Amino acid sequence: MTETIMPAGPHGTGRLEPAARRVVAIAARAGAARYDRMRHLPGLIRFVPEDKDPVAETERILALLARALRAERNRARAGHWTYDLNRHIALHQAQRAEAERLSALRAGGPAAAREPCAARPERP
Repeated sequence: MTETIMPAGPHGTGRLEPAARRVVAIAARAGAARYDRMRHLPGLIRFVPEDKDPVAETERILALLARALRAERNRARAGHWTYDLNRHIALHQAQRAEAERLSALRAGGPAAAREPCAARPERP
């Protein structure tokens, strides 16, 4: 038996079945692993990290990402024409990566040992 996405509601949207949910979770983890905050944050939430106070800054970023995700989910539920699935996925990946960074910063782990954002070389 194959698992499918079941249509529901007026716009044909449905809930993800367990197999599809697992695939989405795997994709989100993979995207979070490739996340580069200097490259991705300005396009997602119009915020450029400075690393003056990494913990407070990461908390602020997480709050901004949560707000942006809430707005994107509302657009999806409403079937609004401006909803963007790719943006929704990118916001989720960024939120996951920033949450991992915050927990590592608080624990003094590997993310805390990384060089600050401002010291990263520019991309060509």
